Amino acid sequence: MSVFTHLVAELGRLLEPVLAESATAAAIVLFTVLVRLALHPLSRAAFRGATPVAGCLPLLLQLPVFFLMYQAFTSGDELLAHRLFAAPLGARWTEALGEGGLLGAQGLVFLGLFAAIGVVAAWSAVRGRRAAAAAALAPAPAAPTGAAAAPAGMSPEQQEVMRKLGGVLPLLSFGTLITAAVVPLAAGLYLLTTTAWSVAERAWLQHRKERAAAGAARSSL
Repeated sequence: MSVFTHLVAELGRLLEPVLAESATAAAIVLFTVLVRLALHPLSRAAFRGATPVAGCLPLLLQLPVFFLMYQAFTSGDELLAHRLFAAPLGARWTEALGEGGLLGAQGLVFLGLFAAIGVVAAWSAVRGRRAAAAAALAPAPAAPTGAAAAPAGMSPEQQEVMRKLGGVLPLLSFGTLITAAVVPLAAGLYLLTTTAWSVAERAWLQHRKERAAAGAARSSL
């Protein structure tokens, strides 16, 4: 048994008195939160130097965890029998459709997962477009004393690039839906949790940044 499998199994046993057969699913969510908490300092550092692709390093560091999750629920024996409500955590959507159709007991579990991912992706897309629009309109930083004056804002070409990125990058969030439809349910839960964490984390960091900027503006008056 891998360290990952052992940890998820132990978390599931701790939660079992409250959540019964869905305890392992809750353990996956809890494990994902612990991973994201550990990566939060990197996410915060990436946000300080925010670019349209900020946060790639935390994402790359999660790939081994996602691979372990996938392996544990496709080839392992320890966790395959666990369920989220009626659906086995190792089942895929195509298998759920064969066990009762789209509105069968297992199919409804996957529909709930897809709906939750869709809501998170839509939230991410809205925030991404707003951030890209704000970046395109933001004034350039002031030039150092004695240097040539910086332009008032982005050039028209740069603004056009930001508008294009603002229209395309947020849509990538919906790619999670496609992934969740082909991986085991356990991996889909991981994707939902980590994506929701990413969007909420950036919203919180942006809120703190705006509060700090507002406080600095008030103190300069």
